[in-house]
Amino acid sequence: MASKIVVIGDVNGQFPAVFHKLAALHEKNNFAFALIAGNLFADPSYATEEDESNVQSLIQGKIMVPFTTYFALGSNPVPQAVIDKLESSDGEVCEHLFFLGKRTTMKTSEGIRIVALGGCLDPNIIVGASKDKYPPFYSESDAKILRGATTADILVTNEWPSGIRNRSKVEFNAQSQPSTQDCLADLCATLKPKYYFSTSGSSFYEREPFFYPPSEETDGLYPITRFISLACYGNPNKQKWIYAFSLDPTASNPISPPPGSTASPLTRSDKKRAPPDQRDSSGLVYEDDSSNRRGGRGRPGKRRRGGEHRGPLSASECFFCLANENIATHLVTSIGDNSYLTTAKGPLTTSTTYPRLGFPCHLLIIPFTHQSTLGSMEEEDRHATYAEMQKYRAAMNRMLVSIADEEYASVTWEVSKASLPHTHWQFLPVPADLVRKGLVEAAFKALAENFHWPAFQKEDVGDGFEETGDFFHVMIWDPKDHKQDEYTSLVMRFDERIKFHNQFGREVLAKLLRLDQRIDWHDCGQTQHEEERDVEAFKKAFKEFDFATD
Repeated sequence: MASKIVVIGDVNGQFPAVFHKLAALHEKNNFAFALIAGNLFADPSYATEEDESNVQSLIQGKIMVPFTTYFALGSNPVPQAVIDKLESSDGEVCEHLFFLGKRTTMKTSEGIRIVALGGCLDPNIIVGASKDKYPPFYSESDAKILRGATTADILVTNEWPSGIRNRSKVEFNAQSQPSTQDCLADLCATLKPKYYFSTSGSSFYEREPFFYPPSEETDGLYPITRFISLACYGNPNKQKWIYAFSLDPTASNPISPPPGSTASPLTRSDKKRAPPDQRDSSGLVYEDDSSNRRGGRGRPGKRRRGGEHRGPLSASECFFCLANENIATHLVTSIGDNSYLTTAKGPLTTSTTYPRLGFPCHLLIIPFTHQSTLGSMEEEDRHATYAEMQKYRAAMNRMLVSIADEEYASVTWEVSKASLPHTHWQFLPVPADLVRKGLVEAAFKALAENFHWPAFQKEDVGDGFEETGDFFHVMIWDPKDHKQDEYTSLVMRFDERIKFHNQFGREVLAKLLRLDQRIDWHDCGQTQHEEERDVEAFKKAFKEFDFATD
């Protein structure tokens, strides 16, 4: 069912008049919600006494907001009084008025999926995502993180995507051109939103609709994006500052481009680079869940079961998705182009398990794409993600050699299971003599045999695309082979008749390392201070090998 929505440009503190106008419009149109795409508040540096008084009146509920309204983070700082209220009221300024946040994915009660990235790009934020919620600045990592949302009905950003005016015949007459960013073009090209809203000072710009080429992912249909940049309220040129439309989130994409549309003007910046080297792309697997992507292309009859899996969690709810604002970002140690690295919550090992390391070194390698298996990703995403995950695994192996020569080997394992929400790999060092004596391999085989599960096979499944069912994959690396980065690959295939334990890999290594009391990660909790201490120790050791910061 279609919902009526109204979007507004910069308000710049004139919200009493804007909310009064919305109340009158709402009586006639019965909007589902309003969306303020620009600055709701005046810049605190130039705010008048009247502006400050209005903010207090709004917070105290003396200014009526007529119906549900979301406001984005624009280019102005958020007033401290508003921040204090947001911190104490779970993102609500007053009745009906909600802050979208700097980096947001959300679904409204009408089922409309909104993705928002507020502020201006700050190239000085070079390590991971920006952690502060309110300053009007974001990093490229913030934009990368939101690509994990996979789809959007509405995308809102303060700046424009690079190349948006390419192929357009629509004139844009403005004294100053909005800033454009490659990372926003990447974000739009990935999410393919139905509507993309931004702001442009005193000028209005509505580009021709643009379409993306049909693919298996889109069922052979043409996704369409409408880019609209609104003028500010009360602008002297009387340019359009308000835009109303109807949106049905369940509507299908058209079977052909609409008249007057153009091909997408946006090009993914990472696709301008040379493709990743595929020679070293056969070792790691990562768990990811996507409720919107379809299985990858490949040989007929080889479609991976689960390729059409629809996980129980959306990306904004998934604790492996960086798009989830509740994710423990202090555990994230590196963010690549297609995946990221994070220390494990409740790690199996501790900072004293391996004295020469001084930190647990239990890591997860997690794809951005929200899919249950690596093999169910689209072909291009799968190849790039698998190659980068392998690169992370190899980089950590090199780190171990640099610190302890050949004392520590590593084990990387993956549960590739269609019913899981988000695929990932887990990485853990082990004493190298356990590998050389064959004890690691024997431990995996013995516990599987005790459970009366299928036998392990010594073969490599690569990115898992050729597999037709669920499997458990383990990669055992010996530092004596570090120059070639060779490893022993074991795979156990199973079906629904097997009640597979998702913590099987951890259980095997816990028993082998005599850490039986730490099998359940819930029993291995740390304070945030302890977690941050271990993260910093790992990042210091990994810095030389972290290709994502090059």
